[in-house]
Amino acid sequence: MKNLPKSPMFGEVRNKELLSSANTYIYRQTPAGDLHAHFFFPYNFDYQRDRCPAVVFFHGGLWDISAPTQFVPHCHHFASRGMVAVTVEYRTKALFDGSPEEAIADAKEALSFFKRHASDMGIDADRIVAVGASAGGNAVLCATLHPHDDTLGPSPKPCAMILFGPISDTTRKGICNDRFVSPKDGKLYSPSYRLPQKALPPCLIFHAKADRVVPFELSERFAKRYRKKRNRCDLMEFENAGHTFFNFNSDEKNYEITLRSADHFLVELGIIEPDPLADVMH
Repeated sequence: MKNLPKSPMFGEVRNKELLSSANTYIYRQTPAGDLHAHFFFPYNFDYQRDRCPAVVFFHGGLWDISAPTQFVPHCHHFASRGMVAVTVEYRTKALFDGSPEEAIADAKEALSFFKRHASDMGIDADRIVAVGASAGGNAVLCATLHPHDDTLGPSPKPCAMILFGPISDTTRKGICNDRFVSPKDGKLYSPSYRLPQKALPPCLIFHAKADRVVPFELSERFAKRYRKKRNRCDLMEFENAGHTFFNFNSDEKNYEITLRSADHFLVELGIIEPDPLADVMH
């Protein structure tokens, strides 16, 4: 892809192995270090010819750890479905001494960057889906719900969102308010504080009812407020499951259920075509 600086692989041996089939590029340079985006392309992909839908993943970790490999299995699946799948690194405490505010800024920049360079990447700028887990879900929601200054470039708002146990309320009534610079910042940045709004992208939320990290009730309240202005927000609950219920290496059954449900959601929205193998496999 032209105009994009190629980055060498980094990280531990396991991460290198998981990302070995990805093309890694720098999407943002910060004083704390470069931020990488790892691309997985469809079979026979040609960035000069194709304009594919894209799905961009923001990992969880409560703003502490950097885990861009969390969604690699999902990337492989959606690349096989004709999407450009990207797992993004953003500033976290462990690797960049980052804050929630910086994570949100990075998510906004990443989504805006992919729209700005869509033609260089073989991406359809109008069909970029954002996916996030926990703190990554918070970053996706903030990128979608916060006001945007058009003079700064394309809006980071995706065409659809898929969220796993997202941190949707960082006010004093929610969680993690103390992780922000001030209680006021926690409130102003909170996705819940930005609702209701009109004309928001369709949203699918997966949340475990036994989640001890991000209470299920937060997503229940958020989904209700999201729908107030006739926005679509589907909430899929999982009984007797914890915070990491959807991960490939955590629960194979729930991983499969959430993956297929996410796939079906994107088919319903017309972003991808129905999977011809779905009926055969199930």
